[in-house]
Amino acid sequence: MTGPSTADALVRYDIPRPRVARITLARPDVRNAQDTRLLYALNDAFDVAARDNDVSVIVLAADGPHFSSGHDLFELDPLAAIQEHRTVGTWCGFDCDGAEAQMAREKEIYLGFSERWRNIPKPTIAAVQGKAISGGLMLVWPCDLIVAADDAQFIDNTVAMGICGAEFFHHPWELGVRRAKEMLFTSDAVTAADAYRLGMVNQVVPGDELETRTLELAERIAQKPAFALKVTKEAVNAAQDAQGRVPAMQTSFALHQLCHSHNQQVHGQPIDPGFALPANSRQAGTAW
Repeated sequence: MTGPSTADALVRYDIPRPRVARITLARPDVRNAQDTRLLYALNDAFDVAARDNDVSVIVLAADGPHFSSGHDLFELDPLAAIQEHRTVGTWCGFDCDGAEAQMAREKEIYLGFSERWRNIPKPTIAAVQGKAISGGLMLVWPCDLIVAADDAQFIDNTVAMGICGAEFFHHPWELGVRRAKEMLFTSDAVTAADAYRLGMVNQVVPGDELETRTLELAERIAQKPAFALKVTKEAVNAAQDAQGRVPAMQTSFALHQLCHSHNQQVHGQPIDPGFALPANSRQAGTAW
């Protein structure tokens, strides 16, 4: 099976090792900021890998010095952009008034995509270098394993924007409750070394070895029986969900939407205007 079209250069798809598919974010000029088109291109690529019986493991990588600066706040009309794509969820109302359109879009391309990718029935590995900021975490955390370069930093600065965390609110499961609160309350970075100590990442490697070490891990896993890998992933995910992950995620998503609505009523926009992006935020990798 061939990969998705990459003519628009938003993502690349290749088979770098036997039974290993690699999807690469390809917007390094904006530090892989995620606009609507990129997220649908990424979802299409995940679908291709998931449906290919010759693929057992999926690697998610990114071009440039930073994995992802998060949601693209410079997208001109994000609510209209979603109309260009065939939606994968059943939520609707993208052109409705009030909070309905905002919630519908985030149900589809943020929480919806992240949950969808978490449940792909094949092992997934994120290879992370530089910064993964807020929306970037929503690409990393759905993956089963994370290999981090030693310069990797994991950041959620959404509380500084008047929002109670990224839409895929996996922080307590990734970091533990107290470290998750510190990450959110301060917007400080979690370094690769701290993430490894806390169990959020599986390996920390030198930056120039990130690709090789990730592919070696993927190839080793891909040698196992594909069906055994699928059901093992489902068993572990079910154990996590039995801890209350699903209702907790639904509650945090609802509170996230409340924050958007509050900011819209108080400030006339969905984020607190007291949060200012640097003029060179796309180049610095400090969007969200």
